[in-house]
Amino acid sequence: MADKFDVIVVGAGPGGYVAAIRAAQLGLKTACVEKWVDDKGTAVLGGTCLNVGCIPSKALLETTHKLHEAQHGFAAQGIVADNVQIDTKKMVERKDQIVKNLTGGIAGLFKANGVTLLQGTGKLLAGKKVEVTDKDGNVSTHDAENVVLASGSVPVEIPPAPLTEGLILDNAGALDIDEAPKRLGIIGAGVIGLEMGSIWARCGSEVTVLEAMDDFLSLADIDVSKEAKKLLTKQGLDIKLGARCTGTEIVDGKEVKVKYTDSNGDQELVVDKLIVAVGRRPQTQGLLSEDSGVKLDERGFIFVDESCRTDAPGVYAIGDSVRGPMLAHKASEEGIMVVDIIAGHKAAMNYDCIPNIIYTFPELAWVGKTEQELKSEGVKYKVGKFPFAASGRAMAANATEGFVKMIADEATDRILGVHIVGGIASELIAQGVIAMEFSSSAEDLQLTIFAHPTVSEAVHEAALAVDGHAIHVANRKKR
Repeated sequence: MADKFDVIVVGAGPGGYVAAIRAAQLGLKTACVEKWVDDKGTAVLGGTCLNVGCIPSKALLETTHKLHEAQHGFAAQGIVADNVQIDTKKMVERKDQIVKNLTGGIAGLFKANGVTLLQGTGKLLAGKKVEVTDKDGNVSTHDAENVVLASGSVPVEIPPAPLTEGLILDNAGALDIDEAPKRLGIIGAGVIGLEMGSIWARCGSEVTVLEAMDDFLSLADIDVSKEAKKLLTKQGLDIKLGARCTGTEIVDGKEVKVKYTDSNGDQELVVDKLIVAVGRRPQTQGLLSEDSGVKLDERGFIFVDESCRTDAPGVYAIGDSVRGPMLAHKASEEGIMVVDIIAGHKAAMNYDCIPNIIYTFPELAWVGKTEQELKSEGVKYKVGKFPFAASGRAMAANATEGFVKMIADEATDRILGVHIVGGIASELIAQGVIAMEFSSSAEDLQLTIFAHPTVSEAVHEAALAVDGHAIHVANRKKR
């Protein structure tokens, strides 16, 4: 038996590494287990988010947005930039360097905070023991007072489209494309599918997105999904709804024939590359011994309570392997909450105030309830909406598409949801999150002074519009 730890965290993704650092900061003897290694055998920290998810995709999105702006937006501003092109290989190299810098930074933070890194695959045994098997098959067992399971998730694979190197790709493979395919197919119109489609459409690819659901972005507010569908279609994404993939065939080793069905029957699509982006599933296979005391549901998620406690005393689980949205910031906050509880502090997390963001352009962001959810729940509400087309700062930035929508309780005026389509929606949504975290009313934001000229004024105007008091747009007449 190796040294005993106060806390052992299994997984070094955005939930796990944050939990480990927080635990060490609180004076707890902490170890973090991570199985991911690079081709040199060095531990790869940061999980899916930093390595093949959030960070690399945003690097590509940012670069291609600048390309699109230069090609299509500069002329209107009097900037002459003829024949602007992109070196996609250099773009991918930059993305890789950003990932390297950030993952290396986590290793430095572990060292600075005194977190012990245990390289290998972690498995929870009975009695809060963690078995670690390294890449060479060597096994060690470590004892802990508390264990935090942060094993993350993996892409869902579908039988009709088995992954094929260089041709049929998951999210990791999609991020390594270094030349714009002439024809790109994407299965799934969720976050990953829309972001990957946006990246390559800007680089000149013909992008077709096949979505099995009949509704587009059904989890988003209806106004957001309608606006997003319109704008993304305008940008060149051919989004086919109710289109279910039934099979794929590799043709001459260089293209993919995709078979699918829609309302018109059997269809075929030929593409140069196909990205499968139909969601993710918890990575819990092999994580637990039968006598660990931790239970899984039928989909492989770990059962936890509102404080992320499992059925085994002293064992917690966070992030993508438990209920709730699979979001990096949700995992990080759960990690902090759990470690604070372990340290004896009173800690809780408000699951009603978790923001969701899709980094297309315009960006899509929301927090709280959608209008359709409130209707189905029978809640009486009022809505305020303000378009960026009426924002002076948005005009100056040549980014007038989209709007801010605010929903408040009709009786109490408490803000129930904020929904944004806009150029920097990912930043603006934090204002809605903060307001809701403090149980603000729409009137609270109406009385708040927003700097002028800023795009944030759209949040202010949306709050004013809730009661028909918007200044810079005509207010809706009450029925």
